[in-house]
Amino acid sequence: MLVAIYASLGVAGEVASSLRERELFVAAFMGGMLLTGLAVLTQWMKTRPGRLEIWALVGIAGAYIMAASRIASWEERTHLFEYSVIGLLVYQALLERKRNGGLAANVPLSAILLTTLLGIVDELIQALLPNRVFDIRDIGFNALAGLMAVGASYLLLQVRKFLGNRREGEG
Repeated sequence: MLVAIYASLGVAGEVASSLRERELFVAAFMGGMLLTGLAVLTQWMKTRPGRLEIWALVGIAGAYIMAASRIASWEERTHLFEYSVIGLLVYQALLERKRNGGLAANVPLSAILLTTLLGIVDELIQALLPNRVFDIRDIGFNALAGLMAVGASYLLLQVRKFLGNRREGEG
């Protein structure tokens, strides 16, 4: 995902302009969000979530909707989508490293910081490109996306652990 973002920096502005000119940008963005949401939901439903997990997911979806509605530009909303996915990938990679005995201190915080760092690198690359600009707000959106995605994943993990402990206590 990150390679795709970095590799497309030179043409992303032209693609966004073309979509805007054809009045397709919002539809493309919403389609991408819908497909990603369905993929996540489909994978998540395989875990047979309980009511508490479903309510947690509803709360998370509400938080994403509120955050996205506060971001004025559709282009800036793409940061919420892109860096949420990156944040989740980084978080899962660090969790896997920890499960395999590797060094991974404070996995959620490390994932958020790494995602933010990757967003900073993204903006620094844009500063070097003639048709792109460095925008400190985009770094903030990238960090917010990482925080939200890792926080949501961590919350769901804690709910699942809580429910597992409760079930063990009943048995």
